[in-house]
Amino acid sequence: LSLYLGLCFSLTHQINFFLGHMTDLINTEKDLVVSLKDYIKAEESKLEQIKKWAEKLDQLTDTATKDPEGFLGHPVNAFKLMKRLNTEWGELESLVLKDMSDGFISNMTIQRQFFPNDEDQTGAAKALLRLQDTYNLDTDTLSRGNLPGVKHKSFLTAEDCFELGKIAYTEADYYHTELWMEQALKQLDEGEVSSADKVYILDYLSYAVYQQGDLGKAMALTRRLLELDPEHQRANGNMKYFEYIMAKEKEANKSSTDSEDQQEKETEVKKKDYLPERRKYEMLCRGEGLKMTPRRQKRLFCRYYDGNRNPRYILGPVKQEDEWDKPRIVRFLDIISDEEIETVKELAKPRLSRATVHDPETGKLTTAHYRVSKSAWLSGYESPVVSRINTRIQDLTGLDVSTAEELQVANYGVGGQYEPHFDFARKDEPDAFKELGTGNRIATWLFYMSDVSAGGATVFPEVGASVWPRKGTAVFWYNLFPSGEGDYSTRHAACPVLVGNKWVSNKWLHERGQEFRRPCTLSELD
Repeated sequence: LSLYLGLCFSLTHQINFFLGHMTDLINTEKDLVVSLKDYIKAEESKLEQIKKWAEKLDQLTDTATKDPEGFLGHPVNAFKLMKRLNTEWGELESLVLKDMSDGFISNMTIQRQFFPNDEDQTGAAKALLRLQDTYNLDTDTLSRGNLPGVKHKSFLTAEDCFELGKIAYTEADYYHTELWMEQALKQLDEGEVSSADKVYILDYLSYAVYQQGDLGKAMALTRRLLELDPEHQRANGNMKYFEYIMAKEKEANKSSTDSEDQQEKETEVKKKDYLPERRKYEMLCRGEGLKMTPRRQKRLFCRYYDGNRNPRYILGPVKQEDEWDKPRIVRFLDIISDEEIETVKELAKPRLSRATVHDPETGKLTTAHYRVSKSAWLSGYESPVVSRINTRIQDLTGLDVSTAEELQVANYGVGGQYEPHFDFARKDEPDAFKELGTGNRIATWLFYMSDVSAGGATVFPEVGASVWPRKGTAVFWYNLFPSGEGDYSTRHAACPVLVGNKWVSNKWLHERGQEFRRPCTLSELD
């Protein structure tokens, strides 16, 4: 994916499984459950046979032991005793030793190759933490599964919360460690039955709190731990250390006339220090902080658009509406059919792989922590549907698509996002698209191929615009002014998907071939 690497901040970790793969995993798990139930039935059938044998022999031996000589005086009983001990008990032994798990274990072995690994589990956990931050979700809301637009409500157990806290801890993310360890502790205190151990939770929690500068709370948590396990070696050592630090701080406070530094230490802000752009981005993702005034809103219109008298659209114009004025962002409605969407998705699914970006320093494609999605590229010659879509983009934008990049299809699962970036290359990276030989990215066309239950907006932090996914629509904007200068107000981002999944496809149009379609102007900003 030749996408320019812009100034973005580090936050995220990838989820290696896009929605299609996750759907496959659901089916895999269902298959394993069926296999497990078959194994249980086989074991139950085996035990039923053994039980019947035991009941029959129990009755027989009860009778025989009451009068052994009289019982064996019957020649048939004597024969059958020999037969049972010589043959039937051997058969019973074989039945008891028979392993009924072969089918299940074999299926498990086959399916295991498709299972997620530790990295995938960590990525999924980080996606939850990312959603928690972006959408201001408290741990209790997330743990109880009280999210907007959910069809299948689910909740996190104390053990799940403990696991999230541990993953945050391994990343030295003590803020989230504290949040999730406290949630695990809360659920256990409320009486939840769990394998999670309060001692382990308090051990992590006290250290996370200490790392954030709250020594008093860390000591209180450690005391609670020692009430549960007085011999806990690390907790005893920590308590002595905390008391030592506390004593030193008291001495320092007595001898110091200026306590501002100490006060700042004690009131250290726990939450991550986000950059201003980060705050804008998250607010816009939540639908907050839109800056457009009513006066500007009145200048936004909807219309029927014929592509500047394009023959294909004179009799059947398309619906177009203004989303934003500066930069001008327009949305085309009912611009791609459900059938076309399904065709594009089916073509893309076999090729979906971790989305990459173009690194201007190396000139190579590379994955990036700030882009969490799967993508694939489709050429017009592969399918008449893709060719028809390309022609539609050309007709409605008036721009030549022969120099454009291929149609990129992307899937963002839960937590999938693309943080603030520019689509165009700036002056200090003149070679960003040199290998293409088609100039800079003049414009972006973005199809929304699914509705999203919650989250997933395309936001423009510089201007405060939020564009929400609507299936069957597309948005279009110019990245460059007619002069060829970059429009920095087009810096944008794909917000994390909170509930559901998001399918998009986009076309990046380049400068080459647009010389007469969008002539250059003398003013830099015109």
